[in-house]
Amino acid sequence: MFWKFDLNTTSHVDKLLDKEDVTLQELMDEDDILQECKAQNRKLLDFLCQQHCMEELVTLITHEPPLDMDEKVRFKYPNTACELLTSDVPQINDKLGGDETLLNILYDFLDHEPPLNPLLASFFSKTIGNLIARKTEQVIAFLRKKEKFISLVLKHIDTSAMMDLLLRLISCVEPATLRQEVLNWLNEAKIIQRLVELIHSSQDEDRQSNASQTLCDIIRLSRDQSNQLQDIPEPDPLLTALESQECVEQLLKNMFDGEQTENCIVNGTQVLLTLLETRRSGVEGLMDSYTQGFERSYTVNSSILHGIEPRLKDFHQLLLSPPKKTAILTTIGVLEEPLGNARLHGSRLIAALLHTNTPSINQELCRLSTMNLLLDLFFKYTWNNFLHFQVELSIAAILSHSVQEGKTTTNDLESKEENIMVTHLFQKCCLVQRILDAWEANDKIQAEGGMRRGNMGHLTRIANAVVQNMEKGVGSLIPCVEPKYLHFLSFHLGLLFWYFFQVSTHHLHSSSEDEDIESAFPNELSLQQAFSEYQIQQMTANFVDQFGFNDEEFLSSSFQPNASLFEACCNERIQQFDDNEEEEDIWEEKEITYATQVKSRTR
Repeated sequence: MFWKFDLNTTSHVDKLLDKEDVTLQELMDEDDILQECKAQNRKLLDFLCQQHCMEELVTLITHEPPLDMDEKVRFKYPNTACELLTSDVPQINDKLGGDETLLNILYDFLDHEPPLNPLLASFFSKTIGNLIARKTEQVIAFLRKKEKFISLVLKHIDTSAMMDLLLRLISCVEPATLRQEVLNWLNEAKIIQRLVELIHSSQDEDRQSNASQTLCDIIRLSRDQSNQLQDIPEPDPLLTALESQECVEQLLKNMFDGEQTENCIVNGTQVLLTLLETRRSGVEGLMDSYTQGFERSYTVNSSILHGIEPRLKDFHQLLLSPPKKTAILTTIGVLEEPLGNARLHGSRLIAALLHTNTPSINQELCRLSTMNLLLDLFFKYTWNNFLHFQVELSIAAILSHSVQEGKTTTNDLESKEENIMVTHLFQKCCLVQRILDAWEANDKIQAEGGMRRGNMGHLTRIANAVVQNMEKGVGSLIPCVEPKYLHFLSFHLGLLFWYFFQVSTHHLHSSSEDEDIESAFPNELSLQQAFSEYQIQQMTANFVDQFGFNDEEFLSSSFQPNASLFEACCNERIQQFDDNEEEEDIWEEKEITYATQVKSRTR
């Protein structure tokens, strides 16, 4: 029986604590020391909270272990010490947060010369962060007395743990009044301006990257907390500083004035993209803009747009001539002139600006012909789907806003001014003709046995968006689109949809692959042609009044046989169930026969 066995085992930690000369290192060698600490073992906590033990624990996480130690166990004790100090035990928190001597030992870690050991830096950041959350007033008061604290943190910003520490100061301080005091303190120290200064070509890449990520996180955290704490009388000073026109202008100056490097441009653009983000209740698909438009719960601060607008020419020039990159080997061959991350981020910014639908920015983009340049890149880099997606989003924004404006605007002059981008897209950029030319070129390549171009999927979605938005009334706003282009566009889309229809329905009702090969193709072309012409009739019939066609052109008798062929095809492909047919009993025993010959298949 189980009570015959001694299951009430005593922890070895307790046995060690009974020794008079037990050392901290001996206890840390025990695997269950952390478990005993979190269980608030009284004897263990009394031992750990002794002054010399606490000092030894803090020293372990702030000083490099000897280099001659085995690498496998070199950071064992610092790691265990960090886990003990951050175990969220009130007795340890009170001792560490209330003893200025211990806090000074911890703070002295920042006086080390860069680069900091990343593992020790993470131990330091985790310990300070825990104290900020648990002993907020004491620790904030201690840090505010240290005049060099902000400077030292920024000095070591190339270590990601310092970035985490700054974010904890912003997000983990409670109550709200104390948090506002911390934000004002950081703002008075010009933390935002100093982080922006670090995004400069003269700084190393890690410092630029972490400074950029810190600014992006500050923007998101500040906006989230402003939404959650709407009763705060004072605005967030850090967010106000970030959204100011002066801050945006300084960031752009660092990016484009003087030496231009891809790393600086990318990191700076990431901050701008975050500033242009909108508050959303949930994650929404951007491509829904084709049918629903953009429901925005947050309007981008006009100061951000005013700061960006004079620099649009620099982003246009970036798309034309980015920082030089060496040729790269890809799966489809050598790419002599890669698109590059800088140009990709430039296209992302253009897409974000188009979503704001700012008239002055739209006019400047039209003057620079930036959308035309983006389309050039779209068709040049046929295998870069990241770029294709951004161009698709840009076109989606233009079409979506045009539909909304077309519904609300009655003044013709006002309509013309507000729809300058959509007119530019179709007239100057010749979007429809480019779609048709690319489609024709792709068909020619595939007919010669070549590979389908990598941008055809996005091109199809763009073409579909154009047709859908035409049906919603955008066509009346674009007098430059010739009806024959819509005719050919409808033809290609109808052909594509017919192909998918044929493949899916044919495989559903046929059980023999060989039968597919032998019998599917002979009458396929005639049916396909009939369906295509029928599809054209249906898609263009809605545009008769719009484009001035005569009814005779659409309602001639030549269309009637095609419609009949289409209906016949549907009846052939879609087999309806007949309840009167006798059902075969699948469980009935039947004689099984085997074919004597097997037709070989080509794999």
